[in-house]
Amino acid sequence: MPELRHDPIQKRWVIIATERGRRPSDFARLEPEQSGGFCPFCEGNEDKTPPEVLVLGRDGRAPNSPGWDIRVVPNKFPALRIEGEIDRIGVGIFDKMNGIGAHEVVIESPHHEINLGDQLVEHFKKIMTVYQVRLKDLMQDLRFRYVLIFKNQGVTAGASLSHPHTQIIATPVTPRTVAMELESARNHYDVKERCLFCDIIRQEMESGERVICEVDGMVAFAPFAARFPFEIFIAPIKHSHDFSEMTEDSLFALARCLKEVLARLKIALNDPPYNFMLHTAPNTKSKTRRLNYWATLPMDFHWHFEIIPRLVRTAGFEWGTGFYINPTPPEDAARYLREIEL
Repeated sequence: MPELRHDPIQKRWVIIATERGRRPSDFARLEPEQSGGFCPFCEGNEDKTPPEVLVLGRDGRAPNSPGWDIRVVPNKFPALRIEGEIDRIGVGIFDKMNGIGAHEVVIESPHHEINLGDQLVEHFKKIMTVYQVRLKDLMQDLRFRYVLIFKNQGVTAGASLSHPHTQIIATPVTPRTVAMELESARNHYDVKERCLFCDIIRQEMESGERVICEVDGMVAFAPFAARFPFEIFIAPIKHSHDFSEMTEDSLFALARCLKEVLARLKIALNDPPYNFMLHTAPNTKSKTRRLNYWATLPMDFHWHFEIIPRLVRTAGFEWGTGFYINPTPPEDAARYLREIEL
C-alpha cells in the first residue's frame, strides 16, 4: 500500500510508492558520457579563470600559478553580479531588483579525476574550512541575505565541467526553500520552545531505522518523507544554527561523515550523479530586515546538508502538484547504505 508522508520542515506531502520497492540495482544510470578536452580548472590553467579570491597552496607560490591545493575564483559566467546596488522597485503588482550577488567556484583539487568522496579526510576537511571562510566573508556584505553552498556532481546533476568543484552563490533575498525551513523552525520553537531539527534528529536516532551512520557527533539519515530515492540529511547532533561558527574539530567530524556517506553512495549506486546543498542561517546583518524577525534564530534553526542522488526524473505530476513520488522507502535506502562494506 502506498503511503503519504508529511515533511514538517517543508510542509509538503510525499508519496512513498512502497509497491514499487526499487533497489539500488534497479536504477538505470542516467548519466551521459562527459566529453574530454580542455579544462580551465586543471593545474597549469590558472590564467584561464578569473583571479583567485582564496587559495590554499604551498609557501612561496605566486598568485594565480601552479602549486595550489584548493582555489576559489569568481564564476566566469555569474548568475548574479557583485557590482552595483539592489534598487528594489515595484512594477505594478510585481517587484523587481537588480541582479546583485556573488557567484564563486571552489576548485576542490588540482587533480581532474578525483571526486570529493575519494579525497583524503584531511583534504576533505580543508574543503569544509574553505566553505566556512567564504561564508563568513560574503556575510560581511550587507546587501546579501543568504549564501548557498552547493555541488552538482555529474552532467545529470547540472555540472558543466567534470573537474571536482563546488559553487557558492550569495543572493539579496532568502531563497524560498530556505525561507520555508526558517518559518517552520520558528513556528515550532514558538509553540514548543525546542528546535524542530533537534526533535527530528533525536527521534531518528532513537528509532535507528533510517540512520545511515553516526560519526563523531554528526549523523546522516534518510528523511522520513524523502522526496527522492536515497536522499540523505546530514547534521550535527548537538544544536548549531550557523555553519560559519563551527569549530575545527566539528569541521573534521563533518568531513569524515560526508566522506563516508559519499563513499557508501558511490558503492551502492555505481557512482551516481548527485547534488548536495548546505542550508545554514541567513545573514541577519543584511540591510533590510524586519524588527525582531530572527529573534529566536540561534535557538530554532539547525544547519544541515542535503544530498540528492539523481536517479529519477521529475515529471508532470510533481510539477503540477508539488508532490514527489519516491519508489524507494527511506527505511530500505538507509538499510542498503548501512550494509555497504567500506
